Formats: sequence, C-alpha cells, structure tokens
Amino acid sequence: MKNLLTICCIVALYACQPPQEPVQGDWITGTEEEKLEKIEDHFQGFGKAMWEVSYRYKELYAAGKNKNWEYAEHHIEEIEEAIELGLERRPKHAEASEHFLNVALPELEKAIQDRDSILFFEKYEQMRVSCNACHQMRDHGFIKVKTPEFYESIVE
Repeated sequence: MKNLLTICCIVALYACQPPQEPVQGDWITGTEEEKLEKIEDHFQGFGKAMWEVSYRYKELYAAGKNKNWEYAEHHIEEIEEAIELGLERRPKHAEASEHFLNVALPELEKAIQDRDSILFFEKYEQMRVSCNACHQMRDHGFIKVKTPEFYESIVE
C-alpha cells in the first residue's frame, strides 16, 4: 500500500506539471492503473536492489584492498540505501535483512571509519556470511555470495 501511495504521489506531481513533450517511446501509456503497473514493473522488486548491492560489494572489496577508505565509505552507504529502497518495494524481505542492516553493515562501517585493514576483511567476511544467511531465509540459498578472488576496481 505504501508503495502504491508513493507511486501515486509521483504521478500526481507529474500531472501538475505543464504539458511537456512525451517521454521517448511513449512507454507510459494506457489507463492510470496500467501506467502505475508499468512504472512498478520498471522499478522491479528486490532483484534490482540486489544487482546494485552485488556491484557495490565488489567495489567495496577493491576499496579495502586499495585502502581507499573514502571509496569504501561511499559504497557501504550506497549498499545500505539500495537495500532500504528495495525494502520499501518489498517489505517481506525486512526480517531476513535485519541482521545485515543492524549488525553486519554497521560493524563493517566501523572498521572502515577506523581505517583498519585487518578488521575490514574480518567484517567483510561476516557481511558475506550475513548475505548468504539472508538468501537462505528467503529461499534463495542457490545464490551463494563468495569473496572476490580477484576484483580490480575502475577506481584506485
């Protein structure tokens, strides 16, 4: 319901704007309900959040390897935001992600703030274990997160 309210607010704000050229391809078409369904399809569920987390998980690893603590801070914040936005769309995942958000991420964030490489990789491993536990709880145990064997970031 909350998700629908958010989309309705976005649509209402859009409707209050002066007439504009249509979006390329006129992809938002149909009745108001059909338009909302199409927008929801584009936002997707939790999968889009997990895709972003996967990318940032690897970048976070590279940041730790390079001791680029500011870059690590950036990615840990983005991981948290991606999961929180995903939970808005799919709140049924909240319980499974609780340990990750309330324990694993804050502990890793503390290691980053302390610029402690040894603690960083210890907490990174705990975060990985937390990811896999969450996947198990959501009947996605076939998604097994592993520590990157080698991952080179595009950022030093």
